[in-house]
Amino acid sequence: MQSLRETIMDARSRKVAVGHFNVSDSNQFNSIVAAASELGVPVIIGATEGEQKFFGTHEVAALVHAAREKKGLPVFLNSDHTRTIEGMKAAVDAGFDAVLFDGAKETIEKNIELVKEAVAYAKASGREVLVEGELGYIGSSSQVHADIPEGAGLDMTTPELAVRFIQATGIDLLAPSVGNIHGLLKGRAKPALDLPRIEAIGSAIGISMVLHGASGETDADVRGAIERGVGIVHVNTEIRVAYKEGIAKGLAENPDEVAPYKYLLPACAAVKEVVLKKLRVFNGL
Repeated sequence: MQSLRETIMDARSRKVAVGHFNVSDSNQFNSIVAAASELGVPVIIGATEGEQKFFGTHEVAALVHAAREKKGLPVFLNSDHTRTIEGMKAAVDAGFDAVLFDGAKETIEKNIELVKEAVAYAKASGREVLVEGELGYIGSSSQVHADIPEGAGLDMTTPELAVRFIQATGIDLLAPSVGNIHGLLKGRAKPALDLPRIEAIGSAIGISMVLHGASGETDADVRGAIERGVGIVHVNTEIRVAYKEGIAKGLAENPDEVAPYKYLLPACAAVKEVVLKKLRVFNGL
């Protein structure tokens, strides 16, 4: 089976992207893996520090390793938006395939310092652990927002700064600010992605870009970003919304049901449907 690095490189060579979907529990995990397996494509499971605190860092790692090693599925695990050195080390030690150290709200100097520490720890692990750095603040919450979060998207990444950041840190993946914003906007569309900026950054750097905040972005913009050098696309908020609405539907349809494996079925089906739709876009299917 290909490594995560090889999987991303293969995707980029075919101008497709690997889908990255966050989970808070095993129901979401199983639904995401089922969708990827149905389409025969690789997938990355993401878990933030908050999601890991709820789910369990070692627990989500065990599920991913079981899917990959016992079922032979190309499923990988990323510690998403890790903002503490302790959280980064815990994820690496638990066997995660990748870590995003998110220092986007720090000064560029502090961001570089923290990400360099993450890179050094990952390299010392004895395994190939990819490290992603984030450059430019795009918000910090996968929620449905009334308006664009304060400060999000104001400091967009330039090719020059991206090159400096990569050279200073030695990261494997770059998450730039290119018009993308975390979450969804209530009652209106999100701003368009800056495709010329993505193309300029992609031409200047030698590593893959990661598109965060893809929930609510148009299929055309996402495909355009992939064609210009994005190798991984993140979706979280749409998963959360589908799961919540599915739970409400299951309880409304079966108000007297107390068995979770019965009333949670609509939620699992809703998550799987979102993932199928996204993976078809990301993989040009």
